[in-house]
Amino acid sequence: MRKGKSESARVDRRNFLKQAGVVIGTAGTAAAAGSAEALAKTDDAPEQAAGYRETEHVRTYYKLARL
Repeated sequence: MRKGKSESARVDRRNFLKQAGVVIGTAGTAAAAGSAEALAKTDDAPEQAAGYRETEHVRTYYKLARL
């Protein structure tokens, strides 16, 4: 049986989608590896104070929000 034009297009589309999935997966893996390297580089930086800080604009918001 001979493949028609639509059958050939369907196979080509299927192959394209398979290859696109591989490329997207590879790009995601590379991005994750790159972000892990960036995090490793920033670990040497001095730590900043973490947590809640009540700054002047926060106090102003609290003052205006009181009922």
